[in-house]
Amino acid sequence: MDQNGMPVVKFFSGKQIPVELHKVRIVQKLHLKKIDERYTAINEAGYNTFLLNTKDVFLDMLTDSGTNAMSDNQLASMMQADDAYAGSQSFYKMEEALREVFGKHYVLPAHQGRAAENIISQSFIKEGDVIPMNYHFTTTKAHMELNGGTIFEIYTDEALKIKSSVPFKGNIDIEKLKNLIAQYGPDHIPFVRMEASTNLIGGQPFSMQNMREVKAVADQHGIIMVLDASLIGENAYFIKMREPGFSNTPVKDILREMCGLADIVYFSSRKVSSTRGGGICTDNKDLYMKMRDLVPLYEGFLTYGGMSVREIEAMAVGLYETTDDTVISQSPSFIAYAVGELEKLGIPVVTPAGALGCHIDAMGFLPHVPQSEYPAGALAAALFIASGCRGMERGTISSVRDENGNDVLADVELLRLAFPRRVFTLSQTMFLIDRVNWLYQNRNLIGGLRFVEEPPVLRFFLGRLEPVGDWTAKLIKKYKEDFGNSL
Repeated sequence: MDQNGMPVVKFFSGKQIPVELHKVRIVQKLHLKKIDERYTAINEAGYNTFLLNTKDVFLDMLTDSGTNAMSDNQLASMMQADDAYAGSQSFYKMEEALREVFGKHYVLPAHQGRAAENIISQSFIKEGDVIPMNYHFTTTKAHMELNGGTIFEIYTDEALKIKSSVPFKGNIDIEKLKNLIAQYGPDHIPFVRMEASTNLIGGQPFSMQNMREVKAVADQHGIIMVLDASLIGENAYFIKMREPGFSNTPVKDILREMCGLADIVYFSSRKVSSTRGGGICTDNKDLYMKMRDLVPLYEGFLTYGGMSVREIEAMAVGLYETTDDTVISQSPSFIAYAVGELEKLGIPVVTPAGALGCHIDAMGFLPHVPQSEYPAGALAAALFIASGCRGMERGTISSVRDENGNDVLADVELLRLAFPRRVFTLSQTMFLIDRVNWLYQNRNLIGGLRFVEEPPVLRFFLGRLEPVGDWTAKLIKKYKEDFGNSL
């Protein structure tokens, strides 16, 4: 493996490319439609890639949430499900897997990660509280603010730099944490949250050393630590590959140590084990009891938590597979390949390559498009028109408006191209790189977007936009000149 953990075979040509350590046995048909059809689709979707119909999508790189490829063992396990409403044996298998993989005794199931966030927020946050974290996630921010909390992102100076060689841009700044506690007092800080492989700033991990330091400060002031473990496998893998002293440590041991430092661990199974669902784990019975009664109220009984028992069976298997180095390395290796190839072409991408996806810097890509016209959203729409590949805007569209109705401009404007585990082939990745490169060479043709329908909360899911000017027609005209009738 190379320094990024990429499984590498030495080719006579000297090239280094990721080699899949799995074989494809079940396939799903894809459609690559012509550019006029792609334009019609994005226009009907209000230039919001969330509103596209998958029949119009070639490579669905919107997210890795619930889209990772399941293994043969996971699929087989679903046939063994115990569909009892209460006391299901499938739940006890999942509970045992979580105890072994995360090392936590008490387990609360939830139908997905944001449901776990809701329960944690309602259980611990009161009006006027502040919650320090390395970076927010959209649903995290919404739940915590709805319960009266204010989020403080106390990341390091490197976190928002697009181009960097710092291996752990997801670290918390320890001095900022100490100052925040001194300013507000421990009684107004219900917990410190650390997100494994920070989603909104390029899937950047934190180091084990940083987590240990955060835990020491939190313990000193009697503050609990909450770990969002949705991408914990990838974060553990980056620790193994990048942090001194861990190169010979199995991912499963790194993962256990990370969870051991947290008082509460919650996760989205859609990411961590390639199935739908989620959960909350702790070793502290008092913390468990504080959350327990909200599960039947919002999710379902304590032995299914709103999940299908078939998915619970598959989750148990997937949790064990997350600790397999060859499984967990596949997505980061393809992301590293895509980032490396785009960087060679001069295209601005977040470095070092992180988890979840390849992140393109939309402000660097489209410097002529102001943030008020949503460059990341415009780039996502343009890429779909040019390729049929569906990415996700992670910028100001994913932000909110202030009390005066003005956009709260995002720290970064990113187009995220997700690489779910074991889903895309190398040729598909090369096609994506080619179309991104074509867009970059014609980037001056791309304009901005404006809202025509804007929900008040989480507007990026259902909001509808339109182009500012006629840039889409110019882009399509140029595409046809360069590619003719080619898809």
